[in-house]
Amino acid sequence: MLLWALNPENPYGYYILLRWVCCGVFAYLAFKALDQGHQGWVWVLGITAAVYNPIFRVHLTREIWSVVNVVTIGIAVASVFAIKFKDEKHDTA
Repeated sequence: MLLWALNPENPYGYYILLRWVCCGVFAYLAFKALDQGHQGWVWVLGITAAVYNPIFRVHLTREIWSVVNVVTIGIAVASVFAIKFKDEKHDTA
């Protein structure tokens, strides 16, 4: 969804849906990181969830949102791998 958000021709409703989905996903990942003791990831993912919060919206220009979306893709990919590797360590220990 974040990659598709870079398309400037998306309707406004798409970005509202994007906020709800991203906020939920990043909040879930933050709780997962908290459960595993990854304090740094808890902060990064919690702040990311807050940026995409659909209730108390952050208002930025389209250009800045494009940069935020690209950075968020990187955060999402890196955090999933960090949390996944932590799970594998728990499974083998």
